[in-house]
Amino acid sequence: MIAGCAISMQDSASAADVGQGKAIAERWCSACHLVEPNQKAATTDKAPPFASLAKMPDFGAAKLALLLLEPHPNMPKLSLSRSEIADLAEFIQTLK
Repeated sequence: MIAGCAISMQDSASAADVGQGKAIAERWCSACHLVEPNQKAATTDKAPPFASLAKMPDFGAAKLALLLLEPHPNMPKLSLSRSEIADLAEFIQTLK
């Protein structure tokens, strides 16, 4: 799935693209998570809103990679590249 995502995440994160991260969130995450404040609703209350993830201590691309490596029940396995994870993390951090 995502092998070695936590390695060299600092390099990936420095070139992260918020717009691309938002597009990834809208495509792959918005069915279950509230990915933006103006989103009406998610399909489940078991998936935390992205704003809550953004407020986690030390949240960043490496932490997101670890969360995706061991997804929670009912979470689909996603096969995202390191740069896609960095983009997604960068977008989530804008929601603090």
